[in-house]
Amino acid sequence: MSKVEKENKFQMVWVFVALTVMIIINILPTPEGLTVMGQRSLSILAFAIIMWVTEAVSYSVSSVMIVGLIILLIGFSPVETLGEQLGKPDMASDELFGSKNALSLAFKGFSTSAVALVAAALFLASAMQITNLHKRIALYVLSIVGDKTKAVVAGAIIVATILAFFVPSATARAGAVVPILIGMVAAFGLEKKSRMSALLVITAVHAVSIWNIGIKTAAAQNLVALGFINSAMDEEVSWIQWFIWAAPWSIIMCVVLYFVMTTLVKPEYDRIDGGKALIQKELSELGPMKGKEIRLVVIAIGLLLLWSTEKILHPLDSASVTLIALALMLAPKIGVFEWKEVEKTINWGTIIVFAIGISLGSLLLSTGGAAWLSDMTFGALGLTTWPIVAVIALVGIFNILIHLGFASATSLASALIPVFISLAQSMNLGDQSLGFVLIQQYLICFGFLLPVSAPQNMLAYGTGTFDAKDLLKTGIPITVIGYLLILLFTFTYWQWTGLL
Repeated sequence: MSKVEKENKFQMVWVFVALTVMIIINILPTPEGLTVMGQRSLSILAFAIIMWVTEAVSYSVSSVMIVGLIILLIGFSPVETLGEQLGKPDMASDELFGSKNALSLAFKGFSTSAVALVAAALFLASAMQITNLHKRIALYVLSIVGDKTKAVVAGAIIVATILAFFVPSATARAGAVVPILIGMVAAFGLEKKSRMSALLVITAVHAVSIWNIGIKTAAAQNLVALGFINSAMDEEVSWIQWFIWAAPWSIIMCVVLYFVMTTLVKPEYDRIDGGKALIQKELSELGPMKGKEIRLVVIAIGLLLLWSTEKILHPLDSASVTLIALALMLAPKIGVFEWKEVEKTINWGTIIVFAIGISLGSLLLSTGGAAWLSDMTFGALGLTTWPIVAVIALVGIFNILIHLGFASATSLASALIPVFISLAQSMNLGDQSLGFVLIQQYLICFGFLLPVSAPQNMLAYGTGTFDAKDLLKTGIPITVIGYLLILLFTFTYWQWTGLL
């Protein structure tokens, strides 16, 4: 049996396990305090988690499966007392919900502004890749910092920071800077798998992950969380609000990252001779800025200004602003790319996964499945009576540990944010509910420990420049310090700024 056949057989085993677990949950007696529809929504969640963690099929395929399960299981469920929550107040409690209504729930995620923002953000990231503007920015910054190894480390962090404002894709940001750093090491004559390579590449991907937390539009999982927060808690978080709350943490962690990396990973040499010359060569090969790049710079800066002044100077939300920018990027003469170019560079499955994840989370909230799960887990531990700081600390550890099994923070946010919202509601946190859920979202963005913890880690790991143990060696102290800094901010800064 070939390796591919073995992998396919193993994948089918996990699909069978996921279906079996789902069926068992459905045939068990409905627990007290949970509706039939809530029980069935939890069975779909169990199926989804097994599929996401094991990656038995691609995320896009598992999303289509989830849609089918929602139609079948929810469509043939009695409405019971959930008519109003499900948007069907006129339906009798013993009436079946129906496949047509269930289909509407399955596709509910596609109608959210968060999905519109993610889709538009993918186009923006695509524009950066097509024009090579993100590469030009990375080369320009690295050309300034010089060729001392520590300076290049700092340069990699600065590049990741700058790109986080303009490139709403962690993978795209990593894809811009990692090949340049590898090229610098190769120009020096070192092997690909050297300590110098490990130092530079791991620094770059850690910096990318750190800024996933600092900027609202830097990562899709943030938008998943905000979609749930908006629909379930009726709270809006503007770009600048998120930045004020989270960016200081990211800035401090970038300083921490610099010292952790330069202390724990000792490179072969203190200077990369020839590295600066390589960067200048690559810059010259790019040539002078083209018209499309200049127009993209103008659009990107305008977009950043509109994002940061949301609810201050204008009433437009982040999604609306980004879609307007997308229209400009596609417009004849003044745009930066054509539709045919975009089709080749965007992973359309990302939009499907994102939207179905929101649909599943919304289903858990509206059927009471998330609330029941929160009561049975965190409620059973007595967390609902604990001080909020203690709950943040304990649930935060749970968050970090469970991320070890998830390759997608977007999927993790889809599964956990509805549960955290229900926990906040059961604790009667009031104005602190938003802060509690957002802080848990920050922790969901932690992806420092394993290659499978984040797509940007996998991209870097695929270059063959470091081992999993190298990532773990640096990821453990960054995770511990990042977690302790979260707790420090919980006691101080976030209370001063009104998040808690």
